[in-house]
Parts: sequence; C-alpha cells; structure tokens
Amino acid sequence: MLIIDSKDCENIDKALKKYKKKFEKARILLQLRSRQSFTKPSVKRRNQVLKAVYRQQLASGKIEA
Repeated sequence: MLIIDSKDCENIDKALKKYKKKFEKARILLQLRSRQSFTKPSVKRRNQVLKAVYRQQLASGKIEA
C-alpha cells in the first residue's frame, strides 16, 4: 500500500505527482501483470539467459541496435 504524506497547504496536483512517482518506483503494475499468468521457472530462466546473450552481443558489436 502506498502512503503519501501531504501537508494541509499542499496542492492536490503535487500530491498526485508524488503518488505517481512512488507508484512507478514500486513497480506495482509490473507485479500485477506478472501475476496474471503463471510462467514456469524454466521459461523464466531461459528468458533471462536469452536477454543476457542479447546484451552481450550488443556490447561486443555483433548486433547493431
């Protein structure tokens, strides 16, 4: 649960901006999306390995972005 401390004289727009920033940093939306469907641990690991290989190829210059 996100809690935003706001002063009485603080503008509602500033409070909303703080809330949105906290929401983005907490990555709540990513958690909700990942919980919608189950992915097997082996598939998660395979995706991590493929991403690492891609990043390594980008760094070495084999693939141009």
